[in-house]
Amino acid sequence: MTLNIGSTQNDPSAKRGSAKSRTQARDRPLVGQVVDELTAWNPREFIAAFQRWHAGAVSLVHLNVLTLLEASGPMPMGRLAEQLDISVASITGVIDRMEARGLVDRRRDSEDRRVILVHPGKGGRKLFEDIGKRRRIGLTALLSKLDDQQLEGLLEGHRALRAARLELGRLSGDRIEALRARAKAAKR
Repeated sequence: MTLNIGSTQNDPSAKRGSAKSRTQARDRPLVGQVVDELTAWNPREFIAAFQRWHAGAVSLVHLNVLTLLEASGPMPMGRLAEQLDISVASITGVIDRMEARGLVDRRRDSEDRRVILVHPGKGGRKLFEDIGKRRRIGLTALLSKLDDQQLEGLLEGHRALRAARLELGRLSGDRIEALRARAKAAKR
């Protein structure tokens, strides 16, 4: 998972959205209004908030590496480079700096000793904890500006959004499993 803010900025179709999302927004104007609110942060605002949350302790590249390792588990250097769309030489320098700060550890793969895997280090786990704490403090300050009725509505909406997200994830997982089953059957 990389933070690639600029990938859709010059893509005219990204600005218009898919045909399905345009139809949904036209048929249900509230959907479009909520999408507008949820995507209101521009990249500059996101980067500024990120810098406040981590107080300059880590770069976006380092955060991307840690996020990938958190999501996918330990990885070889080549795969990390591929996931971040940078050269192996560049990822080596990034990992050297991160390892010196205790954010990651390099260990030999137990199954193939030639492969060096990058693991999250104690400093990387602590960094996520610190960012989470700062994020909670910031959100608490922001939400304290809302009255109880607004908070109840926001909570109800976020719970519904989480349920919808889980349902979409489940449906996507079911589709992937169906495709795997078809591919397996086709091989026979």
